[in-house]
Amino acid sequence: MEKEKEENVEEGKIDIKEERIRGLTGIYYSNPKVIQTLLEMSNNREVVPRYFEGFGKRPDTLQYGADIQGLVRKGATSFHVSEEIWENPLNINSDMNRKEQDSHRKGWDLLIDIDSRFLDCSKIAAQLIIAALEQHGIKNYGLKFSGSKGFHLIVGWKAFPDEFLGEETKNLFPEWPRAISEYLMDYIRKDYNEKVGDILNIEDLEKRTKIKKEDLNEVYCTLSNRRANKSNIVKLKCPVCNLEVDRKDYKVTKRRLKCLNNDCAGVFEIVDEKEYYYSEYDKDPDNPGLALSSDKHPELFEKVIGVSAERIANLDLVLVAPRHLFRMPYSLHEKTGLSSVVLSKNDLNNFNPGKAQALGVEIKKFYPENEEDEARRLLASALQWKKGREIQEEVFDKEKYGKTKDRGEFKVKIDISKVEESMFPKPIGKLLKGLEEGRKRGLFILITFFRSLGFDGEYINNRTREWNELNTPPLKEGYVKSQIEWHLKQKKKILPPNYENESFYKDLGLIGHGEKPKVKNPLVDVMRSVKRKE
Repeated sequence: MEKEKEENVEEGKIDIKEERIRGLTGIYYSNPKVIQTLLEMSNNREVVPRYFEGFGKRPDTLQYGADIQGLVRKGATSFHVSEEIWENPLNINSDMNRKEQDSHRKGWDLLIDIDSRFLDCSKIAAQLIIAALEQHGIKNYGLKFSGSKGFHLIVGWKAFPDEFLGEETKNLFPEWPRAISEYLMDYIRKDYNEKVGDILNIEDLEKRTKIKKEDLNEVYCTLSNRRANKSNIVKLKCPVCNLEVDRKDYKVTKRRLKCLNNDCAGVFEIVDEKEYYYSEYDKDPDNPGLALSSDKHPELFEKVIGVSAERIANLDLVLVAPRHLFRMPYSLHEKTGLSSVVLSKNDLNNFNPGKAQALGVEIKKFYPENEEDEARRLLASALQWKKGREIQEEVFDKEKYGKTKDRGEFKVKIDISKVEESMFPKPIGKLLKGLEEGRKRGLFILITFFRSLGFDGEYINNRTREWNELNTPPLKEGYVKSQIEWHLKQKKKILPPNYENESFYKDLGLIGHGEKPKVKNPLVDVMRSVKRKE
């Protein structure tokens, strides 16, 4: 009875909060300046209202102030707009293939969504990314508060060249804005980690995040600027003949290893153990057949001083997808009741959520007036960086798995009739039990995983919907349907994210902190299981 009473009180709190925010929306969205700001941002874009229950119908857009007020009367709490700019947003539908979408798209903006679990970390990232944009020749950009714990940065479509490297830039969505976002994250990573380490207390974080203190630091290889993997070197000694050997990546168990000296009956004892780091993407200059490691070349590895910001304050910078939406400037946030206010870079240091109270907001312009080709240098640098990364990964995949990726396609040779769900790796098994947070990312993992293995459309449809019923709450049927159909229409199969992509696996709780999968991708786990069965 006591538990039931507590639940009712908690439910009452939620009802009171909803009632307060619903009451606020009618007053807030009657402000003529807010209405004008929303309408200006709506030109040639999809605009979708958000209700407490979920998003409204798509496609939709705003043309008149009466449209906004009508949706608010129906319960709309916030408004979300597309990064993509369309000839006519109302002509877009989920049944369109890639080529059809490209023919309707006029352009796209670079929208960087900075969203860490700590607002102070988001501030640091925003400041560093602004500095990075300026260092790449971009003087004009928009900045706003997300309404919760993050910020949005925007560079307008006019800043990008119409054509680049022989391609129409408008057709390279989401690939090119995603590459730029990834590049910027890599560009600021070192400074970001150090600055976050200065403001976060390691002992406090160890308790709050349940991550061991030693795992809150990071080591990077200075050659590829990639995070290094940690392992161990164990020194073994035979007490009978005194033979000593070093073993890398040695799993310490109760089982004893027999002495390697054939004339000796002794067993090895562990006399020393130490950690070392290695880079999968770099070769030992003295022995190209081996991975570069810190025990032989410590000068090529750098330990980040302070806290690993990517472990405890990971940034959501690369969730750029077709028809992706973001919260409009001066739209309310249904969870906080705060306004998505526009800021200048000088506002960041002293900004706090109290300055985003809905009533009495000061209206500023969000969308920047970019010069033509202002972002050409940034685009060129990002694509060059991306190409170097892809070459590294292709070489790595070829050496480790004997296969190469072709522009995102992974050629999997598996007899699908021999694949059973019991062969699915542990993270996929966890995912199939349903999610409360990150359901859209979970859906992307599942569809790409099923399709890459070769399951037919019927299986993907049925199994994905079974999974969605276990989510709390389930994703809308229309969204699931559109995602399945989009993936099934693609000629090339898209590889599911690698395990090292923390935005998908660790952030969703599918891989625990400190866990390190033995392979790079969940597909490899299944391939090995099939081979073992054969």
